[in-house]
Amino acid sequence: MISDKGSNAIIYVTYAVMLVAGVSIGFYVRDKKTFLSANRTQKAIPLAFNFIASAFGCGIMSTYTQVANVAGLEGVLVYALTGGLPLLLFSFFGPIIRRQCPDGFVLTEWVFQRFGTITGLYLSACTILTLFLFMVSEIASLQYAIETLTGVNALPCIIVECIVTSIYTSIGGFKVSFITDNIQISVVFLLVVVMSCSIGAYVHIDPSKIGESGLLKGNLVGWQLIYILVIAIFTNDMFMSGFWLRTFASRSDKDLWIGCSIAAFIATVLATLFGVTGLIAVWGGLVEVGSEDSAASLFYILAAMPNWVIGFTLVFIVTISTCTLDSLQSALASSISNDIFRNKINIIWCRIIVVLIIVPVIVVGLKVADDVLQIYFIADLLSAAVVPVVMLGLSSHFYFMTGWEVIGGGLGGLLAVFIFGTIYYHSAEEGGKLLLIWNGIYGGDWGCFAAFVVAPFGGLLIAALISVVRLSILKIYSKVTGSEFTALDKPQPDLKPIIRDQDDIETESVHVAETDSLDQKR
Repeated sequence: MISDKGSNAIIYVTYAVMLVAGVSIGFYVRDKKTFLSANRTQKAIPLAFNFIASAFGCGIMSTYTQVANVAGLEGVLVYALTGGLPLLLFSFFGPIIRRQCPDGFVLTEWVFQRFGTITGLYLSACTILTLFLFMVSEIASLQYAIETLTGVNALPCIIVECIVTSIYTSIGGFKVSFITDNIQISVVFLLVVVMSCSIGAYVHIDPSKIGESGLLKGNLVGWQLIYILVIAIFTNDMFMSGFWLRTFASRSDKDLWIGCSIAAFIATVLATLFGVTGLIAVWGGLVEVGSEDSAASLFYILAAMPNWVIGFTLVFIVTISTCTLDSLQSALASSISNDIFRNKINIIWCRIIVVLIIVPVIVVGLKVADDVLQIYFIADLLSAAVVPVVMLGLSSHFYFMTGWEVIGGGLGGLLAVFIFGTIYYHSAEEGGKLLLIWNGIYGGDWGCFAAFVVAPFGGLLIAALISVVRLSILKIYSKVTGSEFTALDKPQPDLKPIIRDQDDIETESVHVAETDSLDQKR
């Protein structure tokens, strides 16, 4: 390991550079109009880099290797695909939501318009909780990475990072986060290159361990993850306000589609590369299969490297974590301003919110650093219960849906998980623990898998029952009172002007000009 003084010097110099860069960018782009969002301003390539950066924080260095150790190559490939492909959802749902909610910049704004204030606040609470958990996981990941790789106390580093990101994010808001994400993805690329070359040069793989490990064979957890991760990540990404801010920031639907496609491909490749290090650690004799330290597999590999590699890695870790944290802070501030205060408070209060949010994040993050993957799955189970019902509202076939179905279905899905857990484990306490994925995804039974089955389908079933009961009550009430039954009447089309893509407008202008020129010749 590098000495404590050397490690601290590298870490704090990196923070100083990030502070100077962030503050400079913040003052350069400072604008009240773009503090919370930057709708229809960004082209495809910057969007792609931003989507990738938002999908990868410091946690990628532990969670992917942990899954590799537990579920083998099958788990790595499934996790990589489900880490990248969900980004394509925004190229599909983004244009639909932007047309229905042209002035919004997060998903909850559409929910406010579609289902009303109470449902909007309900979804906002779920979104804010998810963002909070992801900030906690980032703090926990940073602590784990620094202490495992260097042995120094990570608390001062975490406090300094939070101060740095709070300062420059409170100055520039979303715009500075968008720019620092481009820095982050460049650092990720460099990290991959350095790691790949170093592993090839300094890590010896024992061929006999490859077959013995069984990591190339299918296993129960690997097969379960095919379903769990698809449901978990595809639904959870819908809660990530950072993704929606970038979706609304796309200049056109074409830019959004190109950006998401590039991001999905690169994210899948990067996730695979990080995950494979979990296999290499086992085959190199550094970690045992099923070890409790499997999340540290990459750090054990790095510990076998020369000090200059560890030094570079420290710089990369700090930079990645800083850029990820500022994106989450920006997204959380935008969500709180839009959802709770309806963007009616002074911008200074938004900046104060950015600073205040970080205090409970540090406290909770330091207490739950043991298993970052569990934090992700808690957020995933919440989204698996809530999101499927919400997204039905996008379909014209479910025009009759109201907030009753959305709220009841989401809460009902979680209740169904608790009931299932209580029956399956013969204990109400264990049923409650299942809601928190207490035993992880590798408990050796079907509890976690069933939770991710019960949450979405139980939520949809309960939403359907609520809809039947609600419509039946309204029908009976209309007959008793002689009033008109309107619950199944289709709503009138919204006559608000449609905001079109700039590319469409430019194409139409060229067509009109060519037509005028042809008319003049005639």
